Amino acid sequence: MTLAADTRRAVRRNPFVFEALRAGVLNYTAAARFLDVGDLDPVAAALRRYAEELPSYESDSRDARVTMRSGLGAVELSEGGGENDDNEALLAVGGHALVPDTGSLTGVLATGEVDARALAHVLDRLAVEGIDVTAAGVAGDALLIAVDRRAGPDAVRVVEGALAGVVTTPTD
Repeated sequence: MTLAADTRRAVRRNPFVFEALRAGVLNYTAAARFLDVGDLDPVAAALRRYAEELPSYESDSRDARVTMRSGLGAVELSEGGGENDDNEALLAVGGHALVPDTGSLTGVLATGEVDARALAHVLDRLAVEGIDVTAAGVAGDALLIAVDRRAGPDAVRVVEGALAGVVTTPTD
């Protein structure tokens, strides 16, 4: 495999490097050092060439209504039905669900133009803000993140801001 191919593969293993290349804000020598796939100067040159081929960094606003739901908790779903199955599950994975009035988590629910790309962007923004996410998911036109009760209001603001500028997926 060529050095250029090794460099591209290393970039794809590190999405933040890929996004920085697209945005044109990458220090090529520092990135070459970080990627550690060969001599710095040839790797930096390969990064420059790769950046020229990438689609530009763009984002779009998502039309979604963001609300907050307090008192969420995780419950185990039973196979034959049970008292917890009557609650409206906001998120279910495997045999567990987050449902209202069963715990101390706060759910931030966005409904509208949401998808997995929007969820990824929301999670990245929450991580940067230092807000720990207990659970997250997206299905249909709904996106939910669950956080500690006290982080709820801040999480709402972050989710609203994140949905105003979701990074678009490159077409190439």
